[in-house]
Amino acid sequence: MRTAILTISSSVAAGDNQDLSGEALAELARTAGGELVARDVVADDADAIESWLRRQVKDGVSVILTTGGTGFTADDVTPEATRAVIDRDAPGIAEAMRAESRRHTPMGILSRGVSGIAGRSLIVNFPGNPRAIRELFGVIEPVLGHAVGTLNREPGQPSGH
Repeated sequence: MRTAILTISSSVAAGDNQDLSGEALAELARTAGGELVARDVVADDADAIESWLRRQVKDGVSVILTTGGTGFTADDVTPEATRAVIDRDAPGIAEAMRAESRRHTPMGILSRGVSGIAGRSLIVNFPGNPRAIRELFGVIEPVLGHAVGTLNREPGQPSGH
């Protein structure tokens, strides 16, 4: 699975902090069989996020994971940038992640992360916290291979489920 990871953080983009969330996501993606083909950091800017996501879709990346920018502050614009790129929602993924997050903290329901399909790419927004990433990655890991396989099937082929 060709995998790309984007960290959305103004402080990390400015060099003020380490990208711990992106590193946690990269490690988990590799363990799940992902071939990391891109990993970047951008500031909390909808145009920059959208542009980066569109490049990965155009490059044929199967799984695009973001971390950060899913909260309630005015500069948390990752969901909006993601929605501008996706063709179809995959709400079950985001719903399952919120449900799992809620098991760890009541604040889990405040995540605005989305998930969807752009071309043959699956895009999933994660919170910007390494602990939350470790808690939530197991929710999507079992379905990643099937999701990628389904997205790469030609129309009219049996779905297999």
